[in-house]
Formats: sequence, structure tokens, C-alpha cells
Amino acid sequence: MTRPDAPTSSRRAVLAGAGATCVAALAGCATYNANNGGLAGAPPAQSTPAASAGSSGGGSGNAPAVLTSTSDVPVGGGTILTDKRIVVTQPHAGTFDAFTAVCTHEGCIVTTVSGGTINCPCHGSKFSIANGSVVNGPATRPLAPVSIKVQGTSIIQA
Repeated sequence: MTRPDAPTSSRRAVLAGAGATCVAALAGCATYNANNGGLAGAPPAQSTPAASAGSSGGGSGNAPAVLTSTSDVPVGGGTILTDKRIVVTQPHAGTFDAFTAVCTHEGCIVTTVSGGTINCPCHGSKFSIANGSVVNGPATRPLAPVSIKVQGTSIIQA
């Protein structure tokens, strides 16, 4: 038996209160954190150093990133920069090209450059070191070019 002086609540009021509590709790989880430029709990944004070692420090603060050295890219071959997902090639002495290191077939990262081709280990696709075109499938699209410049002995992303 209920007490006559006890407050009574309808089921609808109880459910509405519980729903409001959940919404408030979830809103608190998605707070914006200005320190990392995103939501709280999100990984902090990557910071880029103003100038890399050996740069002239021209004051712009936007010095181009050095990808590799010309001496690290063999003639008739290439160098895979896995962390940057770029492959830099030298099809002929003094001619440097760069392509994405992401295979256009299934998105694997290419792992070797040999015999004039950039080679994907996942399904055997091979791409030309000269222009990124498909030499051997199953890939049907070429590797996307990456714009680079040679400055002295440094290869930088343009």
C-alpha cells in the first residue's frame, strides 16, 4: 500500500528524466579542447617544426621538409619513405621522380624497388619507376605522382 503523503511519479516523467541525464552526460564527454584542436580525448595535433636542421632559417617558418638525399636514391632504382608514404625514384642519372607508396589495387604500402619497378608485396602489382604506370597487375591505375624539387643534394616535397 502506498503512503498518502508520498510523491507519485508517472513512468513518462521517470523516463524523460533518465533521458535528460544521459544527454547531459554524453554532452560532457564531447567537450572541445582548444589545446589539441579537437575533441577531448582525441590525439593531439601534430606539430611541425619551424625549420629543420641545416636549413637557412629564412624566417618564413614554413621551410620545405627534406624527404631524402640524392645519394640515397640509386640510379635505376628508388627509396621508399614508408613513414611519409612516398617512393622517390631515379630512373636515369640526375632525374628524380616521386610517387605515392600506396598501391592503387588494395592500398598496401609498396616495399621494394628493383628491376625498374616499384613492387607491392600484397598481390604482386608492379609500377614503373619512370612514371608510376602499371607494369604488372592486378592494379589498373598508376601510382599518383608527388611533386618534388631537388635543392643541392636534398630532395624536398614541393
